Amino acid sequence: MSNTNDYKEISENLSFLDDWEDRYKYLIEIGEKLPPINEAEKTEENKVNGCVSQVWLCSTLGEKDGNTHIYFRGDSDALIVKGLVAVLIAYYSGKSAKWIAQNDVGKLFDEMGLREHLTSQRSNGLNSMISSIMALAQTLA
Repeated sequence: MSNTNDYKEISENLSFLDDWEDRYKYLIEIGEKLPPINEAEKTEENKVNGCVSQVWLCSTLGEKDGNTHIYFRGDSDALIVKGLVAVLIAYYSGKSAKWIAQNDVGKLFDEMGLREHLTSQRSNGLNSMISSIMALAQTLA
């Protein structure tokens, strides 16, 4: 999952699901489809601080059209959080650092109503993941 079409599909699927139980199940489903990261990548450097559950975000850089693009992979030991990681990867991975730095997915999470149904701990963790991605992008932009 690493392109805009994946994110649009996720967003549309979430909007079709009225029941929050179904939305959580869907998040778990997409999280289960994330390719696993290597145990060796589960380092302090890749760990996202501020999350109650264990979350790792790995990034690799590539040059495209003269811009630095960031490709993300991630994992979590919590099923719903892993789904949130999958949504973030679908939204951000493969985009230019400049584009990422200018596009905070948090607003879109609010529009989808995702954040309002997360526990405060999960919401704080989501904010930490977004902040981590944005900080990297701003450094590279």
